[in-house]
Amino acid sequence: MQTSHGGSNDATSQVLFGLDPFWMATAVFVLSYVVIMTERINRAVVALIGAGLLIVLGILPQSTAVAGIDFNTIGLLTGMMVIVAISRQSGVFQYLAIKSAKWARGRPWGILVMLSIVTAVLSALLDNVTTVLLIVPVALLICDELEINPYPILLALIMASNVGGTATLIGDPPNIMIGTQTDLTFNDFLFNLAPIVPLIFVATLVPLYLIYGRYMGASEEGMQRVMAFRERDAITDPGLLKRSLFVVGLVVLGFIMHHSLGLQPATVAMFGAALLLLLYTVDLSPDEASERVHNIFAEVEWVTIFFFVGLFMLVAGIEHVGLLEMLADEVMAATGGDFQATSFAIMWVSAVASAIVDNIPFVATLIPMIKSMLPAFQEAGLEGASVNAIWWSLALGACLGGNGSLIGASANLITAGFAERAGHPIRFLPFLAIAFPMMLLQVAIASVYVWYRYF
Repeated sequence: MQTSHGGSNDATSQVLFGLDPFWMATAVFVLSYVVIMTERINRAVVALIGAGLLIVLGILPQSTAVAGIDFNTIGLLTGMMVIVAISRQSGVFQYLAIKSAKWARGRPWGILVMLSIVTAVLSALLDNVTTVLLIVPVALLICDELEINPYPILLALIMASNVGGTATLIGDPPNIMIGTQTDLTFNDFLFNLAPIVPLIFVATLVPLYLIYGRYMGASEEGMQRVMAFRERDAITDPGLLKRSLFVVGLVVLGFIMHHSLGLQPATVAMFGAALLLLLYTVDLSPDEASERVHNIFAEVEWVTIFFFVGLFMLVAGIEHVGLLEMLADEVMAATGGDFQATSFAIMWVSAVASAIVDNIPFVATLIPMIKSMLPAFQEAGLEGASVNAIWWSLALGACLGGNGSLIGASANLITAGFAERAGHPIRFLPFLAIAFPMMLLQVAIASVYVWYRYF
């Protein structure tokens, strides 16, 4: 028997004070989102407290809460964080940034373009959050040597990280969540999303050039200082560099073949992390090896990991009481059950909403809602690649929508944090005035792509 809101009577009969589990779960969820948006309390703390309240209040059984955690997403993120934490010890990312600046002959606009290309490619192969952590500090150093305002370059790096991260399963957290919860493979993302990314990237550079590029200049002395950088000095451990590239190559190959091998991406990432940890410590004494392992695990972004844990349980709570099923019915009613209209509605709502709130919690909410819509579309005769168009719409909307504001994606906030510490704060409204229209342009291009390719 179902409750009036679609939840199970048996599962929610122990709610404290006899309160309606539907409204209690909704209230906890909405309140958690609001507090996360204010950024007054660490978002991992908010998500875990919200998830704990759902369990303590009797709304969500503990077993259901734990089952709601997508450990494939957690494993994939953790594994890649460990791989990058070790690889960065070799200095390879600083090498790439400095080499890019020298390829541009120290000219500010050329540096902007080259660093953006490096950021986009690394964001697709690693992930965009990690990429900005590695590239932004070097970009600030280069801007300091050139004695120029770093704002245009930082804006470009934010855009490039989110655009590049759109291309692959591992590039952006929304894609990771979509892929691990829908059984879409690395190759599925690569073949369906990567083709449009270069066009969106180039289209992003055009307004940046019109707004900033024509006026970016540096002194001859500043450019000579940049050209004097020795990129080879950035490589502090050539042996580790070789081992890191070997493991990263194996991991990327594993992502490409994981479906045919019957493995989840999380397994590939975690095994790659364990292998690189072994290669990183194999020739050390037990005490030295233990210290290195502790240091590497200390570099994992545990705040992000536990934010995902709490977030998945929060979403499991509103799914458990039937809220997501109800919202899916409302969306179907609003679009008349038309698959094309629903797909484009999801893309544009995702884009705008991701600019208002961080795209990670928004996508975590939408995935189970879309899943509840799919049976109706499949009954109408849609299947396979046609049905998957709705997931590509979500991925494009959420990843590109992250460019719309300073709080739209984690990579944006990390870049802003570096800029503020360097004495060049990125203000919310000035960023919004430029970034939001550029995001709308990117999503418009994505819409045309989805329309012609799938409809």
